[in-house]
Amino acid sequence: MYELNDTIVAVSSLTSGVRAIVRISGPATIQICKQIFIPSITNEQGGLIDGNVIIDAELKVDAVLYLFAAPRSYTSEDVAEIHIYANRAVTEVLMENLLGMDLRMAGPGEFTARAYLNGKIDLAQAEAVNEVVVSSNTFQLAAAEKLLSGRLSETTAKVLSAMMDCLSLIEAGLDFSGEETEFITRQQAVERLMEIKGELEQLLSGSIRYESVVDLPAAGIAGAPNAGKSSLLNKLLGQERSIVSDERKTTRDVLTGLLTLAHCKCVLFDCAGLVPKPDGILDELAQQAAIEALRNSSIVIFCVDIAKEDWSEDIAVRKLMQPEVLIPVATKSDLVSEKILAGRLANLNKLFATEFLAVFIKNGGRIEGLRQAIDRKIVELAVGASAVHGRPRRFSEGGQEAIALTIRHRRAVTEAIENINEAINEIEGGNDEVAAMMIRAAYQGICDIQQPRHIGVNDEILERIFSRFCIGK
Repeated sequence: MYELNDTIVAVSSLTSGVRAIVRISGPATIQICKQIFIPSITNEQGGLIDGNVIIDAELKVDAVLYLFAAPRSYTSEDVAEIHIYANRAVTEVLMENLLGMDLRMAGPGEFTARAYLNGKIDLAQAEAVNEVVVSSNTFQLAAAEKLLSGRLSETTAKVLSAMMDCLSLIEAGLDFSGEETEFITRQQAVERLMEIKGELEQLLSGSIRYESVVDLPAAGIAGAPNAGKSSLLNKLLGQERSIVSDERKTTRDVLTGLLTLAHCKCVLFDCAGLVPKPDGILDELAQQAAIEALRNSSIVIFCVDIAKEDWSEDIAVRKLMQPEVLIPVATKSDLVSEKILAGRLANLNKLFATEFLAVFIKNGGRIEGLRQAIDRKIVELAVGASAVHGRPRRFSEGGQEAIALTIRHRRAVTEAIENINEAINEIEGGNDEVAAMMIRAAYQGICDIQQPRHIGVNDEILERIFSRFCIGK
């Protein structure tokens, strides 16, 4: 699938940037650089050289050459990066010249693929490179950094070692079945496999679903009609996104905006006011759209008008929602004097058995506190039970760092657990040979996460992984 004997080249920077980075990797790297860079390279062991890159016979451009000699480079080959401050046209001419010197245009992710195929990184780390590049929020970047640091590989290596030890003893018993020597009893084998199964289940349950931190989370503003939802949406977004009116049922559709928080962005939306009994077809359709949008949101901001006397409608509306995370907000606090606000808020907290946050739309009071609350709840959803000092915790569970697993990783661990279960059942049934086969299958499944070189590589898997990369990475 990938040719490792030739030399590849690609622009690895944004084409719209003021600085272009041309990356070269392969056996001809140093020789090519000697032909196009001034002054000539004297130290082939690597380093930084200021000079000029030759674009054509009449044009030379200021450049910096970063040279990384094999095997101390990203790809484990000779690698060069030419940094030039030039427009796109100059960069394109340089690329044409390099391609005319028997260099080949790199495919998507081919530099990282070479790093993997040359044993510089494992497959999980290779996947992490792309996730770091495309990360769009704090959680996604942190999850990718965990993969890139090799934490998943360290964990699976321990499990693989335990599997191989158990398998070796079982197969030794099969080889010497006619002898009196017993390498491991069936009870001992079951106990060891139960421990391995426990480790895998802990890895699965204590991990973070990588896909859960990729998409933008959604926060919905809900409540009875005229509860101040539209005003709150506008205040949080800092723009007039929704029409504000004293009349009930002004909002009929779901209105959305992008809310920027400390650690990520989220989709914030306002929907029609909820009522216990819709009045007519328009109310019913608006209510269905609102409930469906709230059902798909990560967080629901439940608004109650603290200025009104009767909250019976709000109690009925609250029963219509079953959110995963609820942030109760007392709206229209501006309309209540300071003398009675505390008492009203205490009554509201007691009635709904939860603590409401009073917000002030006119002067923006407590709005920043609400933003922080939304951000904190998203952090908790993304990485687990708590946040430390308002920052995402370090993906830890029970004192140990939790690991972000992709769908591919979770599938491999799940299948390994199933195979270990089968092995336990076969041992208890006296079928040691079948049990050994199931342990081998579990071992292979975990190996698929890292894909060590001696295991063999499925071209289809590599194609699927590296095709998502940018060219030049």
